[in-house]
Amino acid sequence: MGTRTVRLDDEAYERLASRKREGESFSDVVKWVAGERSLLELAGILSDEEAAELEAATEGGRKRPRERSDEIGRRFEVF
Repeated sequence: MGTRTVRLDDEAYERLASRKREGESFSDVVKWVAGERSLLELAGILSDEEAAELEAATEGGRKRPRERSDEIGRRFEVF
């Protein structure tokens, strides 16, 4: 991937710099500001307990349609 030189006035630079987090490049900030989101932005936003609750809820949501589908299949089984 190539690189480009971009001129920014002082105000634009300061605005970008204020959004820049530790370990981020200005390219990362521009992508974020321009709307290209990275899944890495989600890293660490949930506690271990919250992550476990979310995982359990997601798995529960997956099981219900399968269970319902199996139930319907049993009810209409001709054999």
